[in-house]
Amino acid sequence: MTAINRHRLFWLSVLALFTASMSASLRAAVASSLKAEWIDPIAPIAAGEMIGAALGSAFLGFSITVFVVSAFLDTIGIRRVLIGCGIAFLIGTTLIVGAGSMATGMTVYHLVWLGMLLSGIGWGFAEASINPLTARLYLEDTTHRLNVLHAWYPGGLIVGGLAGVFLASALPWQAIMALAYIPAIGVVLIASTTRFPAPPATAGSRAMKDMMLEVVRRPSFFIWFGAMFLTASSELAPGQWLDVALSNRVGMRGILLLVYVSALMFVFRHFAGRIAGRLSNPGLLWVSSLLAAIGLFMLSQAQSPASAILASTVWGLGVCAMWPTMLASVAERYPRGDAWALGLVGSAGALASFFVLPRLGEMFDQAKVELAGGPEAFTRLTGPALRAVEDAAASQSFARLAFVPLILLVVFGLIWLSDRRAGRRAEAVA
Repeated sequence: MTAINRHRLFWLSVLALFTASMSASLRAAVASSLKAEWIDPIAPIAAGEMIGAALGSAFLGFSITVFVVSAFLDTIGIRRVLIGCGIAFLIGTTLIVGAGSMATGMTVYHLVWLGMLLSGIGWGFAEASINPLTARLYLEDTTHRLNVLHAWYPGGLIVGGLAGVFLASALPWQAIMALAYIPAIGVVLIASTTRFPAPPATAGSRAMKDMMLEVVRRPSFFIWFGAMFLTASSELAPGQWLDVALSNRVGMRGILLLVYVSALMFVFRHFAGRIAGRLSNPGLLWVSSLLAAIGLFMLSQAQSPASAILASTVWGLGVCAMWPTMLASVAERYPRGDAWALGLVGSAGALASFFVLPRLGEMFDQAKVELAGGPEAFTRLTGPALRAVEDAAASQSFARLAFVPLILLVVFGLIWLSDRRAGRRAEAVA
């Protein structure tokens, strides 16, 4: 019998996550061009909301997939899930780049929306499978290996973002988006020819029941569920909106700001655990929320490359640790919830972007029409006048989003205070 090659399986997991993040970065990089070529001619007034909804559909696909697959992973089989991951990215990317050739009118937009939804499903397949697979492969070194694995998410964002910028003058946006085919084909080929470990003996209906009961019996879990919705709204949604909203106003491609923030994330995640050890997880999340709120407001006011980079630094340092620290907090506080609890909060994070991105686009559309003096006046704008109105509208959309992490300051502040009081009571009893 062929032995399990855990090194090969680990790098297959890296490739699956890299595919998901590279695809996300490429979608953000081509969103402006896609909007200008296919959506603006169809619906100029609602174009912002429509491209936001299309980008957000990927997060809907992720949310539903990770919610379902995390519960039935061992029934489906990790090999099938990872092959499905690659296939979903292949089909989704094909629909995005080929929609204009396949259809006309609003059907083009619907195909783009569906393509992004399928890309999100591929991302969900990846996340639902690679985390438990890595934990099972490296029982003696789980924390380190999971950190190494997830460092490749910002790695994929960097590669996709740089490709979107530096190839823009040489290739059409469709060809740039099609770069996602390369790692997706690799995932399918490697997963199809690799032997996977057997599921653990504890897997089954009893384990699933215990995970569900842990969540249901402890209502405080839903505070963290709601907080994950808001942290992701502060992190993922603005990242997808940067290129659409800021490129013209600040004088540089917004996707470069996402690349820069991803590099910050790659480095900072190696130190976030030490900071959390000094502040506690809620303390780190409180500081992160404060920086995120300040950074988003600064982004709304940025008018130059220098101010945009400064604002991105503050926002990036704020959001860098949010997602992994939220997952770590849930894992520590609700250990019997296992994959189900983590899947639920992961779904909350993805659903946030599904709802927030269209809302960002809607706020952008409303502001640009109001600033122009009405729908008819807006449709008559061209050149510098149109750019000025859209730049001002983009500023308003980011300014309103800054209120989200302000809510988190209250939530995490109360949790932090409660934990400190509980710790003092425990010390007094001891």
